[in-house]
Formats: sequence, C-alpha cells, structure tokens
Amino acid sequence: MNIAGGIALVTGANRGLGRAYVEALLAAGAAKVYGGARDPAQIATPGVTPVRLDVTDPAQVAAAAARCADATLLINNAGVMLMTPMLAEGSEAAMRREMEVNVFGTLRMIRAFAPVLAGNGGGAIVNMLSVVSWFTSPFNATYGASKRAELAVTDGARIQLKAQGTQVIGVYAGFIDTDMAAGVDAEKVSPREVALATLEGVEAGLDHVLVGARAHEIWNAQRTSPADLEASLQRIWDASRG
Repeated sequence: MNIAGGIALVTGANRGLGRAYVEALLAAGAAKVYGGARDPAQIATPGVTPVRLDVTDPAQVAAAAARCADATLLINNAGVMLMTPMLAEGSEAAMRREMEVNVFGTLRMIRAFAPVLAGNGGGAIVNMLSVVSWFTSPFNATYGASKRAELAVTDGARIQLKAQGTQVIGVYAGFIDTDMAAGVDAEKVSPREVALATLEGVEAGLDHVLVGARAHEIWNAQRTSPADLEASLQRIWDASRG
C-alpha cells in the first residue's frame, strides 16, 4: 500500500518510537495520522489527531476503532519492557504486565481494526516486535516471552487476514534509542531509522522488516547456528554472575 494519502493510527504515539512513526508518516504524505496515547494531551506533534487509547482497556480500543473508522494503516507500537530475568523476584508479575500490553493489547487492536481495514480496502497492520522474538536474552527473559508470543499473534493474523487484502508486517530491531532502553549500555538504532524502514516495508509489501545490524546478525545466527547463539547467551549470563 501507499503511505501518501493513507490514514494511519499509531499506538503509543506520545514519545520515542511512536513519535518517530507519526513524524515519518506525516513527512511521507499521509492524509491523516491519529496518535493513540493513554493521555492524549501528551501528543504534541503538529498535524496529529490525538486519540485516548490504552490498549489494555477493551472499551478504549473499541472507541478508537469507531473514531478511526477511516484508517488504512494500524501501527501497533505501544509496548512495555521490564528487564526481568525469568526466575527473578517478581518475574510472574512482570510477565503478566508485559503480556497484557505487548500480546493481548496487540491482539485486541488487531481484532478491533481488522473490520475497519477490510471496509477501507484491506490496508496494513504493523506490529513492532523485537529481535528477542527469535531468542531469549536472560536479562529480559519475560519480555522475550511476550515478544515471542506477539510474533505468533502477528503470524496468525497474517494468515487469517490475507483473504481480505490486509498486509501484516512484523518489525524487528535490537535496542532502540528511546526511554525504554535508556538504561541499556549497548548499540542502539535510532527511532527515525526504525520508522523509515517500516514505512518502506509497508510500501514494498514485506512481511518482515529487519532494522539495524543486530537484527540481521540474530536473524542469521538463529537460523544457521542456534547452538552457538545459545552458548554465547550462557557465557554472558555466567559472566554477569561473577
């Protein structure tokens, strides 16, 4: 699909990657951009139509689908990462929170907007995933579990929505230079780079968009040498334990 002339809704649009998405959409000529946020007053980007939207609230999701009934593109960007090892104190609560936003929130949005997109010619859905959709980092393992589940949601929706002409895209990156990864000391890609690559993928009709060197490295490693990847993760974890 073409971005120019399209009508998009971006969740989590008030800052970081969400803000980069709305700015990229406007620059690409989108006719209208809705910005979803728990507090719509935080949407400060000129030209964006604020929408009150907490993806964990079914009533707000339904209201957003009614208000944004002209949408042709949905970007599921809202997410939470709590940096919790699998067996850490509080890991169950962390995983429940991450699953509620990253998995059930994404599913809830897809279910609400699939009929909207069908009525508007098919359109596209973008799900902001992660390289940890493919492997488990021991330092944020509960988040990885949520992203792997969100990948399954993405793949399942792609199969079911193909008949109505809706493109479903998974976007994969390593750490992105936003508040979510502010405490992480690692190479990061810029939000703008992710947003631009995503929109290029939408227009090219891709199912998967890989952004940054880390995404390509992990994509190749988990296909060609998964045992080596697992061994490297074990070494990193063991070293961190002293």
